Amino acid sequence: MIIAEHILQNAVKKGITQLYNLNNLPLSFQKTRKEFEGDFTLVTFAFTKETKKSPEQIGNDIGAYLIANEPQIVAFNVVKGFLNITLSDTFWLNYFNSIKSNATIGLKNPNSSGKTVMLEYSSPNTNKPLHLGHVRNNLVGYSVAQILKGAGHTVIKANIINDRGIHICKSMLAWQKWGNGETPESSGLKGDHLVGKYYVIFDKEYKKQIEELVNKGKTKEEAEKLAPLIIEAQQMLLKWEAGDKEVVDLWKKMNGWVYNGFAVTYKSLGVDFDKMYYESNTYLLGKELVQEGLQKNIFYKKENGSVAIDLTAEGLDEKIVLRSDGTSVYITQDIGTAIERFKEFPQLNQLIYTVGNEQDYHFKVLFKILEKLGYQWAKECYHLSYGMVELPEGKMKSREGTVVDADDLINEMFNTAQQTTEELGKVANFTEDELKELYRTISMGALKYFILKVDPKKKMLFDPKESIDFNGHTGPFIQYTYARIKSVIRKTDLNFDTQLQTVSFNQIEKELIKLIYDFEGTVEEAAKLYNPSIVANYAYELTKLYNRFYHEFNILKEEDETIKRFRLQLSFTCSQTLYNAMNLLGINVPERM
Repeated sequence: MIIAEHILQNAVKKGITQLYNLNNLPLSFQKTRKEFEGDFTLVTFAFTKETKKSPEQIGNDIGAYLIANEPQIVAFNVVKGFLNITLSDTFWLNYFNSIKSNATIGLKNPNSSGKTVMLEYSSPNTNKPLHLGHVRNNLVGYSVAQILKGAGHTVIKANIINDRGIHICKSMLAWQKWGNGETPESSGLKGDHLVGKYYVIFDKEYKKQIEELVNKGKTKEEAEKLAPLIIEAQQMLLKWEAGDKEVVDLWKKMNGWVYNGFAVTYKSLGVDFDKMYYESNTYLLGKELVQEGLQKNIFYKKENGSVAIDLTAEGLDEKIVLRSDGTSVYITQDIGTAIERFKEFPQLNQLIYTVGNEQDYHFKVLFKILEKLGYQWAKECYHLSYGMVELPEGKMKSREGTVVDADDLINEMFNTAQQTTEELGKVANFTEDELKELYRTISMGALKYFILKVDPKKKMLFDPKESIDFNGHTGPFIQYTYARIKSVIRKTDLNFDTQLQTVSFNQIEKELIKLIYDFEGTVEEAAKLYNPSIVANYAYELTKLYNRFYHEFNILKEEDETIKRFRLQLSFTCSQTLYNAMNLLGINVPERM
């Protein structure tokens, strides 16, 4: 593939050497801003000290040199300290010929970077179904994994399931007391919803007991500790930790129901994992590391017997890593799990945690402790923090009126996609099964795109109806454009491998080729910043520009065969680039709509 920046780097370096007898000056190129003429811009401010010339003079000197000595460069203009350079149509045609039949436009070869990344996302609890917050977590995590792969990294997608503790004992105890042997099969409920139902029942009964105790003269704090249900749940947890067969068997059974339920939701969301971790296997990890840290004076014992670390010098606080009774806290487990992962995968270069921004402080502390324990890779641990996602009030009601279930949202999206598509009359010539698949594709494309087009760090409002606008900044708009291009392609028997020798571009055609050229850099930037919105917004810009091209110029009706062939090839290449971009977001694009 021909790379413009390489041509420019080499030509400008030679120019600076010949003009000023200088070598190894730092060159900074960027895309020329839309309001100026040019393809790439060289910043000349950095050369003023060595050359003793003004930025404008340097720009004019280098520009004139490039026109005289590099045939691929046909024009330049200087705006203050910025040299805007225009490449020839021949360069862009050669570039286009080099990529137009390449199915992996803009993507690096798998595993080409030599970097291996473990990316953790989802991390659900086994006492309730996945909810709206999990949806953003899963979609961001999966998309970032896809983008890192597209940038040439090896990626291990990991999920750690919080499958133990008092929360699951609450569901288990409630099922024992009030379940009457109910199962997913007998109730018709998904397993995760069934277990979640008993978690809610526990909570309601527990609150009743608290109220009764308060009425008898206890304080609320005392009542919360003395309520018989919470005492029974704590006893059940102790039995689980002691390996009591009856409790462990019930735990396995109910967790099994939840995993089956999760699997259905994960499939609907189109996400998967390479490695599953379970907190029941990892919660004791890290305790011995605390002892090791005590010996190295990284941790210290407090008067009450608990173990802590003082991070005030790092702008953080004191953090307990072991309770006074010797039990571990959450961060102790995280320390141990991180170390185990690097032992299990010695080739690992980076560990990324996809977790909501309410845990920002937790991860600062975790990474600092790992660093103090002497693990060099601690500097390569990263918290992929994301903001809350909310629905406009009244748009959708959850089962319990507080948290929106992922399954409810997915069903709502399907129904909205069906309604919108039927209202637009876009359902002719489809079988019933094809329509179901189409509604699924549109609804998930709408959901994923609407969430992923927003920078993960930002809090966002998700509107199901707005997300399925076929003409807006939405997934269905991009999907519809892809299907439109495919419809055009199906009407021709064009050989896309044919090399184009000469074509005179119009401005929009050139802009499309330049935008396709930008895709590789877009993927690299999104991978560097762990930000799918960069890819999502790129796909929208390419879609908008292609639609303008489609409406302003003939394609199939073009009489000049050379231009017709070029426009068909350009359409095909746009469709392949959109396919790749949407695939990085985990979004399917339909062949017809």
